[in-house]
Amino acid sequence: MNTENKIIELLNASHSPFHAIKTMEKELIENGYSRLDEKGDFLMKEGGKYYVVRNMSSLIAFRLPKKVENLSFNISASHSDSPSFKVKPNPIYRSNGITMLNVEPYGGMIMSSWMDRPLSFAGRVTVLDKEGKLSNRLLDIDEDLLVMVNVCIHFNREVNRGYAWNPAADTVPMMGQLSEDFDFKKFLFERLGLEEGEEVAGFDLFLYNRESPKLLGLNKEFLAAQRIDNLTSAYTCLLGLEEAEENGNVDVLAVFDNEEVGSLTKQGANSTFLKDILTRIASFYNSDYEKAIANSFLFSVDNAHANHPNHPEYSDRTTHCFLNGGVVIKYNANQKYTSDGYSASILKAFAKKAGIKTQEFTNRSDLPGGSTLGNISNSEVSLNAVDIGMPQLAMHSCYEVMGKDDLLAMKNLLKAFYGSTLSFNEEGAVIQ
Repeated sequence: MNTENKIIELLNASHSPFHAIKTMEKELIENGYSRLDEKGDFLMKEGGKYYVVRNMSSLIAFRLPKKVENLSFNISASHSDSPSFKVKPNPIYRSNGITMLNVEPYGGMIMSSWMDRPLSFAGRVTVLDKEGKLSNRLLDIDEDLLVMVNVCIHFNREVNRGYAWNPAADTVPMMGQLSEDFDFKKFLFERLGLEEGEEVAGFDLFLYNRESPKLLGLNKEFLAAQRIDNLTSAYTCLLGLEEAEENGNVDVLAVFDNEEVGSLTKQGANSTFLKDILTRIASFYNSDYEKAIANSFLFSVDNAHANHPNHPEYSDRTTHCFLNGGVVIKYNANQKYTSDGYSASILKAFAKKAGIKTQEFTNRSDLPGGSTLGNISNSEVSLNAVDIGMPQLAMHSCYEVMGKDDLLAMKNLLKAFYGSTLSFNEEGAVIQ
């Protein structure tokens, strides 16, 4: 299966961060990885391949070399979450005879993109049984269940002139014309197929756009899909790891949750998750953790902004990024990104080795941009790092667009990174 079709297959199975991590877990198991539990001992062996899951929404996978001379880590980091709407704990109310599902925004999305299209929800449900045991179940309602409806233009003449969307009023979806005693937890109970004595104790459910990922354009050169930011990064890193030759470094794939809301959670990039796992690996090799970190490198992989064909004025005068133009190196003078001239040069050396094109991105100087995983994770694990991504349009829409060829470019870059030994000396770095 070619890269773009594999990515589409993975996206179709990943309508929530929990489903994305479960999908990655399935891929890892099929490729010989074994799961480790943070609550227990890490029973590992040289040459082994392992992964750890935290909160069902973050994952760190790694493979151990058969022989280590100087311990170091080749790390990629991306994130599993995307802007969406989260279902509130007591979500059902009625308005004008219609049953509404109360939700709140998660992350900074383009709200208008969610309007007037079929929606559903997916995520995690916690179940309590009659013996007091709690268990987590994944749920994805695979049907056109919800819709957020616009007010008609006759009542809202400003809708095309910069209308301000109110998340407490405009973006609450309709669920149907249901009876007044409709019980949302009972609905979840039935959809999960629970048995007598079990009950729904809690849930973390997110809306998703029902439009499937697809290739479009005259030559099918574009990929349009929900959650392109940032599951396409997570999945190209995963595929690159799977295809790479083993080397003398410890190869690490980190996928964090909650990047879109600041990463300040136990499963976010600002947590100790990565540090905890790397520390255990260093202990396994009886190696000095601090020395290993000083000899390691991080690819912070989160998508980048392509030049918009209708609005070229939003792009910087001298740095341009185009769909299907190759991997983007992201720079910011105020360190929103970790890239500098040195780390970018290391990235370019890997790109040259992989035979792929690179592009460079900076924001227009009067338009502040966002930050991402690299500088956040560096607060816990201080690494040489570079921020990269694939160029895309409509970032944070519920249906985004990117170039198909950039998927293969990013996968091959990560394949080269994971398949190489990178070491540092007084003059600089050596890639073998």
